[in-house]
Amino acid sequence: MLAYAMSSSTRLGRISTILRMETTETNPRKDYFQYAHNDSCKFSRWTAKECYQYMSARPWQKVNDFYAEMVQGRVSLSDLFRKETCAVHDDTEIIEDIHENDIDSAPAKDRTGRWARVTFKVLLSYHGGSFQGWQKQPGLNTVQGIVERSLGKFVDEKKTQLLNEKNLPIEGCVVVAGRTDKGVTAFQQVCSFYTWRKDVKPQDIKSTINDAAPGKINAISVTEVSREFHPNFSAKWRRYLYVFPFNDGKEAELSSQVEKDLNEHDYTFTLDNGLHDYKDQIEAGNKPTRFEVSKVNQLLSQLEGLIRFIVSGYDVIQIRSCYYRDIECHFSPNKFGPPTECFVFHARATEAILPCTQAGSETKIMCIELVANRFLRKMVRVLVATAVREAAAGAEEDALLKLMDATCRRATAPPSPPDGLCLVDVGYTDFDKKICFIS
Repeated sequence: MLAYAMSSSTRLGRISTILRMETTETNPRKDYFQYAHNDSCKFSRWTAKECYQYMSARPWQKVNDFYAEMVQGRVSLSDLFRKETCAVHDDTEIIEDIHENDIDSAPAKDRTGRWARVTFKVLLSYHGGSFQGWQKQPGLNTVQGIVERSLGKFVDEKKTQLLNEKNLPIEGCVVVAGRTDKGVTAFQQVCSFYTWRKDVKPQDIKSTINDAAPGKINAISVTEVSREFHPNFSAKWRRYLYVFPFNDGKEAELSSQVEKDLNEHDYTFTLDNGLHDYKDQIEAGNKPTRFEVSKVNQLLSQLEGLIRFIVSGYDVIQIRSCYYRDIECHFSPNKFGPPTECFVFHARATEAILPCTQAGSETKIMCIELVANRFLRKMVRVLVATAVREAAAGAEEDALLKLMDATCRRATAPPSPPDGLCLVDVGYTDFDKKICFIS
């Protein structure tokens, strides 16, 4: 019996081996290779894995804590730049309602059909770390899901009856200026909600949303606007701020005074936090981890102007920049969707200090401010990570444009963590650089 059991076990082992071999032959293993850079910085440039490790090693919890207090109204984005007066609209409504005085020439009682509905514009602030993104998804805690459930009490009778007949939950329908990913915070997100009820007041909507998730979602203001208003299509520009924290000032990453101290001591840190002589590190072929914020600023400033990009799925494949001159777009064989173009109004980076929070002391940070008429999914995070990688590698000022000309997603860095990203505001008037944090 024992011999039979052993033989059976042996046979089963052989069968498993044969099945694994057949599976390997049917589905051969895919080998993924890094993009073959051929410029002068190809040996000092981080790989995708090294870039991911470097980005993930930041103290992101401090940024999350700051954003949480910002949503609760304890701090403001203007505190990062130590300004007495903030160019961005702090705790006040900053978007002028288009067609505010042109709701309709006919009296309200004479309007019928879709013209009789009332549209409200809602200015929202929410903490990205508390939600699974904006878009409503089954079984997930999302901003849209919470907001629409809270607005269900303002739905008109006709829609309520239709939802009941279909056994659907009674929820409002919200349109947003731009969906944010999981972990991305919004300072002044814009969305709209409409109803045919005439007894709904803006203050009631504001109070209901604030009670839905206290401390995590804050309705800054609610106003009645024209039914022609659309948060997305009416927007002329969107502004993002990315906060990149440094490890308590222990790493040699900042310029100015920190750079001066490094020159005096002649050292830097490596990715594994080991301390080595910087000259020996370069001679040995190890990749540097020091970068200057001013270098990141130079790289990003080259993006200002008209940009044409091609997307594959939801990721940026190519970006080309020019100033009011036509350019030829290259097409990827696996492209998804038509060529798209946007205009980058502002792209800058600077050093700043993260204010003290309940977690501890101040933290040195790099702030990146990007303003454009539109952004793709993960576009800001890809640009941030690639700019940091190229700055550390000592690339030329036009390195970002050259990388995007490669029309290959592997040429750029993987997206930086969403924890540092914040949608600052959305504009419905012509962009004015006076409102920017970074000049």
